[in-house]
Amino acid sequence: MSNSHPLYSADMRPGRTEPMGAQVRDDGVNFAVFSRHAERIEVCVFDANGQQELQRFSLFGPHDGVFHGFLPGASAGLVYGLRAHGPYQPQEGHCFNPNKLLLDPYARQIVGRFEWRAEHHAYTLDHPLGTLSYDTRDNGPYALKARVAGPDRVSAACFNRPRHAASELVLYELHVKGFSQLMPGMPEALRGSYAALAHPASIAHFKRLGVTTLSLLPVQYCIDEPTLAAKSLCNYWGYNTLGFFCPDPRMATQRDDPSAMLAEFREMVTTLHANGLRWCWTWSTTTRPKAASRGRA
Repeated sequence: MSNSHPLYSADMRPGRTEPMGAQVRDDGVNFAVFSRHAERIEVCVFDANGQQELQRFSLFGPHDGVFHGFLPGASAGLVYGLRAHGPYQPQEGHCFNPNKLLLDPYARQIVGRFEWRAEHHAYTLDHPLGTLSYDTRDNGPYALKARVAGPDRVSAACFNRPRHAASELVLYELHVKGFSQLMPGMPEALRGSYAALAHPASIAHFKRLGVTTLSLLPVQYCIDEPTLAAKSLCNYWGYNTLGFFCPDPRMATQRDDPSAMLAEFREMVTTLHANGLRWCWTWSTTTRPKAASRGRA
């Protein structure tokens, strides 16, 4: 980390304890992070590509379990991660290790491509003490980072979901990619994407079936389990969620542009609503990954 040329000359100030995550307000960004047992939480600012850590700021608190801070001069596009200080007592369920950069659980935009590495673990793999060991390597260069999203500019149509009586609901469960991958009349560039669900060919298909509500299989940001990655396989269904507030980039037409990806998802919702279609997402605790205490699924 280099502070020779700090990106922000102003210090972190006390902020608001809600909403959670990073929110643009006034002339800066407010951070709010919940942790019941952390002793200190730092916000680490990175360059635009998320490769180099530039500065660190300690948040204030906790107040009712929330650490908070306001960074003057910060704006949308800021790339950051979190480091949590606290007890390292795996036997008690506490695995705080500030050497490990953490992703903000409320991130709406995520930067980077995840790859399983030994540096991500709080303990040292294959150590005789197992999870009781303590890994001091910094995973910052390899960890996913959050990017501050701009102020919400969502059209009213996005929120105006159609109203249907319970007796009239017809649910259609689908996987975004699988549904449109081979659909007749779908432009090649849109196949398997959020935009494909909003395409006239898809809308006509839903109306022809009399569908009122789309039940989407997981569309949140997910990562592949290490057992799958080791076999060069992927979690097609997306039940290994990492970021509940960020769309899965695998189903976006511009997967390397977090802002465009979010806009595409919102446009999909707006178009569905405009055509009398509601949507929800499917989640099943019985099909989510089962991990051991070592964090391996």
